Amino acid sequence: MAAATTTEAAEATPTTHGTGHAEHPSDLHYFKIALVLALLTAIEVVASYVGLSTVGLMFVLFPIMIVKFAMVAAFFMHLKGDSRLFTRLFTTGVILAIGVYAIVFLAFDEFF
Repeated sequence: MAAATTTEAAEATPTTHGTGHAEHPSDLHYFKIALVLALLTAIEVVASYVGLSTVGLMFVLFPIMIVKFAMVAAFFMHLKGDSRLFTRLFTTGVILAIGVYAIVFLAFDEFF
């Protein structure tokens, strides 16, 4: 019986984070981020209807996609309060994926 109460007490004890964690942002902060993401999405939609060539769309949409991905990874995955290394790793991964995507398109002459 004593072992069960020790386990329950250990599970009930709140854990504290290290000193590297920042305070949790307010709801207003998340609302502002959502507005920025909505604005970037609106720019993407307008760019797709303007009638740009495939290369033009690539130069407009890929940077916006990278910015949106970095914002979601940093703020909504709570990487902003952690080491910058984690945000950079996620962002580097999406940049490499875009590079591979562009190389495959170039290999099949889809751009021209």
